[in-house]
Amino acid sequence: MSDEGFLTTAEVARRLGVKAETVYAYASRGLLTSVKRTGRRGSLFAAEEVDRLAGRGREPGVVEGIRTRVTRFDGDEVYFRDQRVTDLAGEWSYESVAHFLWTGELVDRPAFPEPAEAAALVRSATGALPATARLTDHLRVAVAVLGAADPLRFDLAPEAVRPAAERLIGVLADALPGETARGTLGERLWPKLTSRPPEPRILDAALVLLADHGLAVSTVAARMAASARANVYAVVSAGLGAMDGHYHGGASTLAYRFLAEARENPVDALSERLRTSGTIPGFGHRIYQRRDPRADALLALLPENPVVDLLLDQLAGRADLFPNTDLALAAMMHSFDMRADAGEAIFAVARIAGWVAHALEEYDEPGLRFRVLT
Repeated sequence: MSDEGFLTTAEVARRLGVKAETVYAYASRGLLTSVKRTGRRGSLFAAEEVDRLAGRGREPGVVEGIRTRVTRFDGDEVYFRDQRVTDLAGEWSYESVAHFLWTGELVDRPAFPEPAEAAALVRSATGALPATARLTDHLRVAVAVLGAADPLRFDLAPEAVRPAAERLIGVLADALPGETARGTLGERLWPKLTSRPPEPRILDAALVLLADHGLAVSTVAARMAASARANVYAVVSAGLGAMDGHYHGGASTLAYRFLAEARENPVDALSERLRTSGTIPGFGHRIYQRRDPRADALLALLPENPVVDLLLDQLAGRADLFPNTDLALAAMMHSFDMRADAGEAIFAVARIAGWVAHALEEYDEPGLRFRVLT
């Protein structure tokens, strides 16, 4: 029997905004019905039943009603469609994984195109930005310019959206300030972030690991835009706007600054964070219980970092304070002397693949289905 239409315990907990233990409590009270599959660990729950429980006492059209096949969570693992993300990273290019997210077809794909005229147009527009502008500022301006220059942007057919998204990502990689390179997306982005000798295998893996993460706030914003039948450029702009905060896309910058402080005295830096805020940038996660598999995969590719190792040793007794992808990004930035806003740019470019995948999914749903009726 197929698992289609069913959710894992972790997915149910996320949709309902509760802990996994609460999901089991709901099942014991008869509010949810757990299903076992032969050869599969853990319980499954019918998505329709979960949606009914999520909708009790709420207006119709809430975010909890979104069902997606793009990404799913199973314990402390995350999957793009039917493939574990950590298996995809390092084995497949970002271009291939983006195509997989958009179509369900996992095949080798060429580098995304970068039309010279479009890249020149973007550079002329972003050239007016002040020197203090962040890379994500360049991205937002570039997306708006590319959208305005595409007269067929309102064609929402998958056959039109996918090549438009490929061109968009390709031009963004080339039009950012810095040296120009050819090859995979990681090879093209590397000289925009650092002057160190390229390690595109690591950057390509990071891009794949960050390509989607379910219904994160920026993805919800992208789906909201798509529900109004916004074009792909407007969808990406919505995602970029939602990620521009320290709770989401900017979290890697906070982790980067924390690691910079910890270089002097890791224990003192850790103590000060615990004293002033009770939280440690780059540690812990709302979805995962014991480990962030994406962080583990990326950290394993990086050179040894004594500061990170010492922090991990100090926090070894805290099961809830495990390294997340923000820490892994920050460690990569320090290892290769990347610019301080590199993490946000990597996150933003990577996540475009996910936003487009969710937009394609949303275009098949009734329009404006998230409007609350009052």
